[in-house]
Amino acid sequence: MNAQTLADRSCLTVFSGGQDSTTCLHWALATFKSVEAVFFDYGQRHASEMQAAQSIADRLQVPLKIFRLDFFRELGGNALVDATLAIAPVTEGGGLPNTFVPGRNLIFLTYAASYAFTRGIRDLVTGVCQTDYSGYPDCRDATLKSLEQALSLGLGWSEAGRDPQPPEAFAIHTPLMFMSKAESVKWAAELGALESLAFSHTCYEGSFPPCGRCPACLLRSRGFAEAGVPDPLVARAERGKKT
Repeated sequence: MNAQTLADRSCLTVFSGGQDSTTCLHWALATFKSVEAVFFDYGQRHASEMQAAQSIADRLQVPLKIFRLDFFRELGGNALVDATLAIAPVTEGGGLPNTFVPGRNLIFLTYAASYAFTRGIRDLVTGVCQTDYSGYPDCRDATLKSLEQALSLGLGWSEAGRDPQPPEAFAIHTPLMFMSKAESVKWAAELGALESLAFSHTCYEGSFPPCGRCPACLLRSRGFAEAGVPDPLVARAERGKKT
């Protein structure tokens, strides 16, 4: 799908208020004719994500729809929805970390695709990345390509007569899929996303200033360091300490 085609279309961005989805939201704004965003309140252990998402969406004047899902909290068994579980460090070569929420991205994107359908939108944008340390299986390229096909079929976008351009009827865009964190930081700078990243949220502990110790903070810190770019979120926190 070429850039000119995308420039004529609208998209819905799955937006968590985090580093990756904020970068992708800026890419969407630079790429599509119009952009909307959706945030999922799924019982995560802190409210910082929603606050970040709303703040950034307001700053960029992007309409943000919030859906609440109780399923994941009822499911339990992971540290992102169960505050009684300590967030475990990631060990290389080990299994999935205890921050893995089973099927989260599959369900988010299915909900987003259903909502997009009601809005006449056939392009979803998400910040998943299979090169992240975690190796979450629902962030992998093969998973997203399979889901794209299933949703296209299940929503009827691929049926003859449903759309004037059936081969381009429905797409899940994953611009960060094969980027390292350092590469995504450099790209965010090129997109003009650093100001928004100052208000993003990454810390698994929900802290501001960020705790700097959890796996998410460590990954973010390493990415900015390797890119040679100061983290605007940390800079904002430091400014706050001086006032």
